[in-house]
Amino acid sequence: MTALPAVQASGLVKRFGDLRAVDQIDLEVRHGEIFGVLGPNGAGKTTMLKMLATLLTIDGGRAEIFGVDVAAEPHRVRQLIGVTGQYASVDEDLSATENLWLFGRLQGLRSADARSTARRLLAQFGLEEAADRRISEFSGGMRRRLDLAASLITRPPLIFLDEPTTGLDPRTRGQMWDTIRELVSDGCTVLLTTQYLDEADQLADRVCVIDHGRKVAEGTPDALKTQVGDSTLQLELATGADAALARAVVLRVLGEEAVSTPESGRLNVPLDIADRAADVLIALREANVAIASVSVAKPSLDEVFLALTGHGAEDAADAGSGDPAGIVPGQDTPSRAGISTEVAR
Repeated sequence: MTALPAVQASGLVKRFGDLRAVDQIDLEVRHGEIFGVLGPNGAGKTTMLKMLATLLTIDGGRAEIFGVDVAAEPHRVRQLIGVTGQYASVDEDLSATENLWLFGRLQGLRSADARSTARRLLAQFGLEEAADRRISEFSGGMRRRLDLAASLITRPPLIFLDEPTTGLDPRTRGQMWDTIRELVSDGCTVLLTTQYLDEADQLADRVCVIDHGRKVAEGTPDALKTQVGDSTLQLELATGADAALARAVVLRVLGEEAVSTPESGRLNVPLDIADRAADVLIALREANVAIASVSVAKPSLDEVFLALTGHGAEDAADAGSGDPAGIVPGQDTPSRAGISTEVAR
């Protein structure tokens, strides 16, 4: 018998006044995978996740978690999921052990069981030495790990991670990536939202790209990359070189537009056949366009995002379109699995 999808959603809609923050999104997350929802700030990622986690009402469409209807049976859904939001929802005046014990008690564990669960999770996330320290003394990475630990108290089969590495340094991000992989190897399914293209590339088995509330693409990272060519010619022009002329040469030779990446000062040129790189280089030399460096590589998700949306992730993040910050008044705050409200401070 085929296992039910961890998440099955069709035609999801969320409105805030005249704004459609989520606009007719279909989604299927398979059991045992890391599914990445990729998009800039304002794309609608967090709003969609809150709908699936029963934290926002569904205005249109339908969603099921392991076959349980999200709108009709929210209490059953909360028993199947763990949620880690963008900001740690732990009490800074309590220690790490006290926070995990408190969440355990709120989820129905006996005091002794809640304490033993806290010890196990602190060991799992490398926080044993900080067990008795107040959260106000924790670093950002330690807070994120503790927040993720709290979502695993009841070991739910599905974990929602909303931008879990936002604001973390590269080393701590790598540690979080390892932890997420371990969750899946232990039998969990993970739905991960992120605005970091490299994070989706590193972690996700499949990726859904969302922009302005709509799903614009879905597939494995490698499958999405093939949409912008089998290879990419990366050109760094010499100082003073005519970038407009270089783009015109590329268009004439390949019939393809070169994609500018201002932050790195490069031109990325999609190639169906890697050998065509030589044709471009010869044409640029004949046009007297000087090149500082050149390389041929597989396309990145950055290039995929540019090709699909027509803008970079940073541009869309600055625009801030579509994903209202925070919780809508009157809705429950994000919390651990099975708990519909945050612990009162």
